[in-house]
Amino acid sequence: MRVASMVLGIIGAVTGLGGAIFVLFVGGVDAAFSASGTSTVVGLGVAAVLFSILGLAGSIFTLKKPKTAGILMLLAALGGLISISWYYVIAFPLLLLAGILSLVSQRKENTTSGEGEV
Repeated sequence: MRVASMVLGIIGAVTGLGGAIFVLFVGGVDAAFSASGTSTVVGLGVAAVLFSILGLAGSIFTLKKPKTAGILMLLAALGGLISISWYYVIAFPLLLLAGILSLVSQRKENTTSGEGEV
């Protein structure tokens, strides 16, 4: 289950990074054509890039520290959805599912390791 969580997390982080780069492009075009020369969309795109990197880091930690990885991927899923909403629509369910799977695998490991000890 941890390998599935890691693969889903990597795919989710990469697709989230693609959506964030697209938002950065749109924000750059908006900033170029606006009178003030700035755009809040660029800031949201940068936040989405950081959340995607957080999700990638979480997916890397899945095999060694599944609880930490699950929390990181859940934070990345929610943060990315809040920052760029529809452009994170593919990455959100993937990171959410990966985070849940990682937390469930941690819980399953804790319950099965206690049964063998008497």
